[in-house]
Amino acid sequence: MSELVSYDEAVAAFEPVLGLEVHTELNTKTKMFCGCQNSFGGEPNTHTCPVCLGLPGSLPSVNAKAIESAIRIGLALNCSIASWCRFARKNYFYPDMAKDYQISQYDEPLCFDGYLDVEVDGETYRVPIERAHMEEDAGKLTHVGGSGRIQGADYSLVDYNRAGTPLIEIVTKPVRGVGAKAPQVAKAYVAALRDILRSLGVSDVRMEQASLRCDANVSLMPWGSDELGTRTETKNVNSLRTVEAALTYEIRRQGAVLLSGGKVKQETRHWNENGYTLPGRSKEEAEDYRYFPEPDLVPVAPSREWVDQLRASLPEPPAQRRARLQGEWGLTDLEMRDILGADALELIAATVEAGAAPQAARKWWLGELNRLAKEADVELDAVGMSPVQVAELQALVDAGTLTDKLARQVIEGVVAGEGTPAEVVEKRGLKVVGGSALDDAVAAALEANPSAVESIKAGRQQAIGALIGAVMKSMKGQADAGQVRQLIMEKLG
Repeated sequence: MSELVSYDEAVAAFEPVLGLEVHTELNTKTKMFCGCQNSFGGEPNTHTCPVCLGLPGSLPSVNAKAIESAIRIGLALNCSIASWCRFARKNYFYPDMAKDYQISQYDEPLCFDGYLDVEVDGETYRVPIERAHMEEDAGKLTHVGGSGRIQGADYSLVDYNRAGTPLIEIVTKPVRGVGAKAPQVAKAYVAALRDILRSLGVSDVRMEQASLRCDANVSLMPWGSDELGTRTETKNVNSLRTVEAALTYEIRRQGAVLLSGGKVKQETRHWNENGYTLPGRSKEEAEDYRYFPEPDLVPVAPSREWVDQLRASLPEPPAQRRARLQGEWGLTDLEMRDILGADALELIAATVEAGAAPQAARKWWLGELNRLAKEADVELDAVGMSPVQVAELQALVDAGTLTDKLARQVIEGVVAGEGTPAEVVEKRGLKVVGGSALDDAVAAALEANPSAVESIKAGRQQAIGALIGAVMKSMKGQADAGQVRQLIMEKLG
């Protein structure tokens, strides 16, 4: 680890300046410049063809759906959309790019000059966006042996399935004026960007699968100065928590370098999960890539009519939608914050749409289902129960077929793959029992607990708990406690 100063000491002496480059893979059916399947995973090197392998004589063609998705992203980020732009070749050698160049956009991006407002601790910060340009993703290297990084590895394996995946790179202008809140603003920006991309339906934005990743740049400049400092770029940060942690560490590290009279080296760095960054390589400048226009692709020239149609089709902005849903559902700020913290908003919204009451949907997703997801170490949406099934479960509770306790057993069955809630109820025999069976159980409990009966008749109502417990035990939980209480009171007059 490098020498550090405290965060407060660093930001007291220097103004942090952010620069965020967020890459998101688009979820088109096929790749950016060929017809290969665009999907995560698969056997290595099975989603490939001469185009994405860069074989001689192969020619690219542009994926029109990817262009549409890029324009929608630009519009949602308040960008201007170019009436004419073109692709360029970004030349560099690396094993995961078989052509030895990447088709990208250089000085003529499709989307430019936008912004995104984010909120941190009740304050709104505007993050200026310089460009959102299109390019293709590289393949994936697996370094075998050592720590899993290329340094110290015995050998490396390359999988070209990801090569050619449509990619949007969203680049901010230097972000100033955020002061000590810089890491939190960066985290909030990436989170807001993820919400927008998800709402547009253009990407699955799974940071753990690298379909959304952030290169986090930061530099320090003395307060009152107009000259930007030397920046470092922490590459491929793949979680919101790490965005904040990596920038906090770099501000402390750079602060220590500058306060000791040293100079910050412009370089890429890599995040180590033990809580620090490590140096990568010296950062190239644009001229090192020898950009030139891609000769095998015609320019892209979206018509104003098409852009206006796409603008009209944009969904409600996520921040506005959250505020609307909170009002419609009658939730407090704290309740909404818990929902967002669990990444459960879309699941709850889909459950409400399927017929459940908002508070009931919230109870199941933040309670039993969240517990099961944590136990299985999976995301909440992968726990094994759909919003429609949660709504079906709540309908059984509302109808008196299940108690909440029985419903939790039904959830376990659904998650275990035993079928729908109704099927699990039948297979496990979990229906609430009433009628004569319940009358008999109440009568038996009264007869077996005469002291509790006398206490209730004497006005000590808390004694009814023992009777309810006895009935619920004899019914193996398959009774409604409220109904049991009512029957007891009726029998005692």
